[in-house]
Amino acid sequence: MPPVLKAPVVVEFPFTRSLGPVQSAFLTGLRERVVLGVRTADRRVLVPPVEYDPVTAEELDDLVEVAPTGTVTTWAWNPAPRRGQPLTTPFAWVLVRLDGADTALLHALDAPGPDAVRTGLRVRVRWAAARTGAVTDIACFEPLPAEPPHPAASPWPRARTGTFADPVTGIVAHARLDYTHSPGRAQSAHLAALAERRTVGERCPSCRKVYIPPRGACPTCGVPTAEQVDVGPNGTVTTFCVVNIKAKNLDIEVPYVYAHIALDGADLALHGRIAGIPYDQVRMGLRVEPVWVEGSLHPDHYRPTGEPDAPYDTYKELL
Repeated sequence: MPPVLKAPVVVEFPFTRSLGPVQSAFLTGLRERVVLGVRTADRRVLVPPVEYDPVTAEELDDLVEVAPTGTVTTWAWNPAPRRGQPLTTPFAWVLVRLDGADTALLHALDAPGPDAVRTGLRVRVRWAAARTGAVTDIACFEPLPAEPPHPAASPWPRARTGTFADPVTGIVAHARLDYTHSPGRAQSAHLAALAERRTVGERCPSCRKVYIPPRGACPTCGVPTAEQVDVGPNGTVTTFCVVNIKAKNLDIEVPYVYAHIALDGADLALHGRIAGIPYDQVRMGLRVEPVWVEGSLHPDHYRPTGEPDAPYDTYKELL
């Protein structure tokens, strides 16, 4: 039995989104060192602002300015900052209710240690030196030096005055997820077989179906699977789609075909690219075989075998 595998996995992509008038004003304001909130029908001020009232669902557009100072409502110490976080040295994640706001904003607090952080701590915005219209224009919060008591009548929130030139209308958010994945016993055996250019599934002891790739349990009967079965290597196209959009960093010319392929002896179709035939000649029932590339751990694509098409009744349950 091969060892159970594990490997680090990184999922990373840029997410581009457009901004409505409320979010556009908020991010443009940060670029200009102004923090904006939005006032609801019951006179609460929400920071960060939202486009719709969370209570009534009515559209909101009454933007007001709040102070760059505020109070920590709750916090958690982060002793080991990770890649992409606001600070590279240990810091506190804090919820800060800015003066004039009724809700709290999540950000980082630069503090010498957890003993320097507490609920009720007065803090202020530390602005980034270069600002582009993003929440990172607030570099972090920092503790306020001793300040006099608040005046009885606070000037915050106050009406927004004027408009911003060159408003921010869209942002690109970079999403990244790092984790360690283990495929488990069944898929580890499947991957080890692929390294030998074999395709191995597992048979359910109850319904006798062979699943590829195996999951270690039958999805129909819910019982463990252990009996390994070699399937393929040839198979039948059960259904397919034509891809017309070229993916970034994928060196495949469009259009091309991606298909469900029922390998001989398997009771579940797997995915694979079809090549070696014009895309408009791919069809249901087409008999195909794997094509391996030197150094690859799985078939690069499937191509026609030249056999007659499989009758529909032989694969209709695998669509």
